[in-house]
Amino acid sequence: MGKYAAEAIGTFALVFAGTGAIVVNDVTGGALTHFGVAAAFGLVVACMIYAVGDVSGAHFNPAVTAGFWLARRLPAHEVAPYVASQLVGAFAASVLLHALFSAHATLGATLPAGTQAQSFALEVVLTFFLMFVILGVSSGARENALAGVAIGATVGLCALFAGPICGASMNPARSLAPAVVSGVLTSLWIYLLAPFAGSALAVVGCRAVRGGDCCRAPSAPTD
Repeated sequence: MGKYAAEAIGTFALVFAGTGAIVVNDVTGGALTHFGVAAAFGLVVACMIYAVGDVSGAHFNPAVTAGFWLARRLPAHEVAPYVASQLVGAFAASVLLHALFSAHATLGATLPAGTQAQSFALEVVLTFFLMFVILGVSSGARENALAGVAIGATVGLCALFAGPICGASMNPARSLAPAVVSGVLTSLWIYLLAPFAGSALAVVGCRAVRGGDCCRAPSAPTD
């Protein structure tokens, strides 16, 4: 059960710190700034990868779990428990944020600033970037020594430049939990479908670049 607990705790940290940063930025009149919110998402992902990556692979994201399965780095029977653990962590974080900031309307839910088509396309591309990087630096069970930096930086970068338009979720659990707890379900389908599409495309891209090696863990540094 250790890996499922790791996924629940890691996803809890991601949603609590990431969407919590959005909430705190709102209630303090922008004290964190957009850059601070993006940094919070990237940093918490990096920290949790180093904390539990050797236990579960540090997915914290149903779309990433699906990507590892498509790349044949995760057996099919592990997918449902991984996703269930991630949802437990995400909902626990949103419920706690609701208890702490009950007056906040959205609890950091992802909402498109432009058209739904625009946000859907952005979420697909952003998740493609994220999963492509993950497949390049992570084995799914043991990470390259710099995986936390690379993946956290990718999350922060995507949030930095695309967050104001689409929310830069790249993660169905991260979007579903605050939407359900806050009751703001507008355009939720974007953030449930687009990350899976982007993750699947990333597996195709990885195979185009690495061939059969995409389905094997990259060698970790031995220094």
